[in-house]
Amino acid sequence: MAGEVLSQSEIDALLSALSTGEMDADELKKEQTEKKIRVYDFKRALRFSKDQIRSLTRIHENFARLLTTYFSAQLRNYVQISVASADQIPYEEFIRSIPKMTILNVFEVMPLDGRILMEVNPNVAYAMLDRLLGGRGTSVNKVDNLTEIETKIMSNMFERAFDNLKEAWSTLADIDPMMTEFEVNPQFLQMVSPNETVVVISLNTIIGETSGMINICIPHVVLEPIIPKLSVHYWMQSEKKDREPQEVALLEKRIQNADVSVSVELGNADITIQDFLMLDIGDVIELNQGISKPLQIKIGDIPKFIGQPGKVNKKLAIQVLDTLKGGDDNGER
Repeated sequence: MAGEVLSQSEIDALLSALSTGEMDADELKKEQTEKKIRVYDFKRALRFSKDQIRSLTRIHENFARLLTTYFSAQLRNYVQISVASADQIPYEEFIRSIPKMTILNVFEVMPLDGRILMEVNPNVAYAMLDRLLGGRGTSVNKVDNLTEIETKIMSNMFERAFDNLKEAWSTLADIDPMMTEFEVNPQFLQMVSPNETVVVISLNTIIGETSGMINICIPHVVLEPIIPKLSVHYWMQSEKKDREPQEVALLEKRIQNADVSVSVELGNADITIQDFLMLDIGDVIELNQGISKPLQIKIGDIPKFIGQPGKVNKKLAIQVLDTLKGGDDNGER
């Protein structure tokens, strides 16, 4: 089992302890040889691989860029949104980690089962609301007494913002996000069981001089049907798409009308540079091709047929006798 990865500060502290004698290197080696036991928490089941989490991170980095463009246009202010982290945790742990009063937007993502939660920090949400109402983007946290007008403006803004998830998820599934709930108290919201594994994508958000987090909570039940698409192997696969009959017919028609060069090789000969320099008018070069042997016919630079020379209407011509072995003889001659 691989050991824990130390941070730079932990590495510096360890080196300092070794240099001052506070820690003995021999004791450290002894500890490494001893069998280590790691406690496994069954409540914190890891149902996604690191590879799948990385794929989700890449997809939501694109979603963050789309949100940056959307909010910048809506608020007409400096907006910067980027992915801060992506973790899989129990749903109960996520609910405990967010403020007691916050902005919660619940979406259905048909045709997938389950719902997705977008939690917006009140500082960010009120900065957006203030800009929409003509202010400078000042944040005043008063989530507990939102008016009906403020609630409607906020829900409409976040519902239109979440439409960008359809484009970001286009490689995973063709979804149709639709807001079903707008809530401010996490205790009144129960999307899945407390021990259900969820993926939380945290977006670091800056609106003017205000900063905060937007968290996207995706339950395992939503991603379960499309988990295979999160694997690197899926992205490297080349899916073969069946062409429509009219497309095939159009391609054949265009290929048949394409111009190709046809050339006939009478033969070749090897001479020295000295002989080449001494060539003069009237000299004859003997080719390696006998006059009684068939000639090689090339399509482009590729030998395809053999034939015999002749004349048609006082013009030089070549008559095709056979197809060369190894050539593509599926075409008509």
